[in-house]
Amino acid sequence: MLTLPAEASSPQPSDANLVRECLRGNSDKFRELYQRYQNKVRSSLYQLCGAAVLDDLVQEVFIRAWKGLPKLKQPELFSTWLYRIAWNVAKNQRQAFARERSLQAQTSSHQSPTESGTNSEQALQELHYQDMVKRGLARLSLEHRSVLVLHDLQDMPQKEVAAILGIPEGTVKSRLFHARKGMRQFLQEEGVEL
Repeated sequence: MLTLPAEASSPQPSDANLVRECLRGNSDKFRELYQRYQNKVRSSLYQLCGAAVLDDLVQEVFIRAWKGLPKLKQPELFSTWLYRIAWNVAKNQRQAFARERSLQAQTSSHQSPTESGTNSEQALQELHYQDMVKRGLARLSLEHRSVLVLHDLQDMPQKEVAAILGIPEGTVKSRLFHARKGMRQFLQEEGVEL
């Protein structure tokens, strides 16, 4: 019978255990939480707000989480709580973008891709696909986009999406239906056969 060394067989500490250690003063455990969730938070914020201030938004989410940790009543729900913070940060940023656009109506929101020199057809197709998805998401309302990003792109269950956004699960289903319908309509307008 094969036995693994104790290090390899020990499971990762749960979010709740890491939170409890943080609250006892072990800030290294928050670093573990950050490493565990930063890519997912970054991806969600990118889909909701774009790349312009992405690093600042990710930093804002984790600063708020660190400061708010003592108020977290249920450490086992850390991920849901963290995504709720990310949602609030994204919502605030979208409102700031809207205010900025209304003040500077002449500023164009369309940016050209910065990658140059990619000669392969596959790379160009990938850029085209990413651009199309980004433009399709931009046409959706923030509420519909958020549900689509969290559920379809982040693979979260509808119940968790509902908890993050603070809405009933039925509303998640409805928004998801309308978001997918809007995305499908956009793709068809772009000539994509579904």
